Amino acid sequence: MATARKLPSGSWNCKVYSRTEKIKLPDGTTKDKRIYKSFTCDIPGPKGKRTCEAMAAEWAADKERLVSNSEEVMTLGEATDKYIESRVALGRSPSTIQGYRYIRQTAFQDLMDKQVSRITIRDIQAALEVEMRRKLRKGTIPSPKRIKNEWLLISSVLHRYGNKNLDLDQIELPQVNDRFVALPTAETVFHLVKGTEIELPVLLAAWLSFSMSEILGLTKSKSINGDYISIREVVVNVSGKPIRKSMAKNPTRNRTHRIPPYIKNLIDQVSGDVIVPLSSRALYEKWIAIQRNAGMEPITFHDLRHLNASVMAMLRIPDKYAQERGGWKTDQIMKRVYTQTFPEERVRVDDIIDGYFDSIMQHEMQHKK
Repeated sequence: MATARKLPSGSWNCKVYSRTEKIKLPDGTTKDKRIYKSFTCDIPGPKGKRTCEAMAAEWAADKERLVSNSEEVMTLGEATDKYIESRVALGRSPSTIQGYRYIRQTAFQDLMDKQVSRITIRDIQAALEVEMRRKLRKGTIPSPKRIKNEWLLISSVLHRYGNKNLDLDQIELPQVNDRFVALPTAETVFHLVKGTEIELPVLLAAWLSFSMSEILGLTKSKSINGDYISIREVVVNVSGKPIRKSMAKNPTRNRTHRIPPYIKNLIDQVSGDVIVPLSSRALYEKWIAIQRNAGMEPITFHDLRHLNASVMAMLRIPDKYAQERGGWKTDQIMKRVYTQTFPEERVRVDDIIDGYFDSIMQHEMQHKK
């Protein structure tokens, strides 16, 4: 057992071996350096000596568990790397993993070199204030939503590897304001894309509520079965390259819709197996350019799903069918088996929605005539 020694101040100090680290010397070589855990007790006399030695003994007895779990020596950066690898092993989306790694390299850098077990609420709040002022590439600062997403990863790492007594509920994040978008009408959207290269993907988003990754993953061989179209694969961007994967972000997104005749006709005109042979960047830029050329304030491609949700609300489609068609994950959806909502009533719902969009297309064609 380590023996405490008396300091000139009258306090007692005891050191226990923790680990060995390699340090880099000025000439480029390295050498081993022994790292010790230090304990100090201010109680004077023999009682202080015994207390200090007891503190050291307790830590030494528990050191093997602490070191094996990396709770004592691991930095937040190392813990974050370990957490990300655990997400990879669980099969998380490549785009999600890419986002995690980007946060690891850019956000909360003041904390990354600190031992995760020693990080305090004060440390976190100070790092958060620095993060809120960090300059991004375009000279802007991180938005509240971006900071919230960054914190979700950091807090998950601290929950797993940090001090178990750390009350992360004390952390105050900047307020995330709701995003309000002035959506165009469905008629306006169809008028914009009628006869263009992106008519089909825009209708798949606005009419069937498919996201961009779902649309780019559609193929005739795997997605089409008679008059029905299903999400079997999605295409996501990872490091600027398209990656095709078989699972959507959550099971409720792997859904099936009846194909409206108008969309079926557009699909039949596509040569090749891939239904929308565009990159995500090309599709997004073409969509934004069409709106700007029309003198409109652009909405994102993803906003077309919001347009679809607004149409279903206007048509008073029951929530459970709207959630099923859009693939939105809720407690209600998770508690239901899909076949309980698909047959007769679902067909009636599809008829209502298809009828609405069909009437717009008919009006558009009559107007052109």
